[in-house]
Amino acid sequence: MRITRIHTSQPLCNNTVFALEPESSRHLARVLRLGVGDALTLFDGHGGEYPSEITAVDKKQVQVRTGAHLPLESESPLAIHLGIAISRGERMDWIVQKSTELGISALTPLVTEHTGVKLSGDRAAKKVQHWQQIAISACEQCGRNRPPSVHPQQPLANWLANTVAEKKFVLHLRAQGLKVGQAPTSIALLIGPEGGLSEREINAAEEAGYDALRLGPRMLRTETAPLTAIAILQSRWGDIKLD
Repeated sequence: MRITRIHTSQPLCNNTVFALEPESSRHLARVLRLGVGDALTLFDGHGGEYPSEITAVDKKQVQVRTGAHLPLESESPLAIHLGIAISRGERMDWIVQKSTELGISALTPLVTEHTGVKLSGDRAAKKVQHWQQIAISACEQCGRNRPPSVHPQQPLANWLANTVAEKKFVLHLRAQGLKVGQAPTSIALLIGPEGGLSEREINAAEEAGYDALRLGPRMLRTETAPLTAIAILQSRWGDIKLD
């Protein structure tokens, strides 16, 4: 039977009894119907995980006891920072979830010339919190112990000026294929919106040191392109391999 994995924002240590956050408590008690004595795995995002056991359950909280820390990791040796134009509807949720499963280390929502979604103020902050929680939930499911950071939205110009990585790629159809070279440890991957990046934005990216990258002859949707690119990069330089 698969052991339930739960992220907590509380710092974890060996052999400690404490109450989980209300949302996690509700999920364990009301959705999964777990009870006293049931096992689970906890992680706090700082590395490794803790085999744990439920010690008490009531209407408002679930209490757990941690075991000894296990220094287990499933992080890729390739740190991919995904910069992607904000998408409409649930597409952005899908991208955050699946790119987390594929092993990105960070994600920045971008505002570009053709971005159709406008976020500001509290709405923008709540969206970032929402996407960060999706990333955490994806880590609970896929076995990662270090959730990727979801940064506040920013204009494309800021991303181009401030993002640091050994290799930088911008995706568009006029580009050539991926060149084989020395394996990097970090990559910045730039993906445009549904309408694509403008010529001016593509030129600005190339001037900022981004190599143009194309994913074959077919035009991929904005939610398909980043996942395809991440999988290819992880296969080439990361930890996605065919055994």
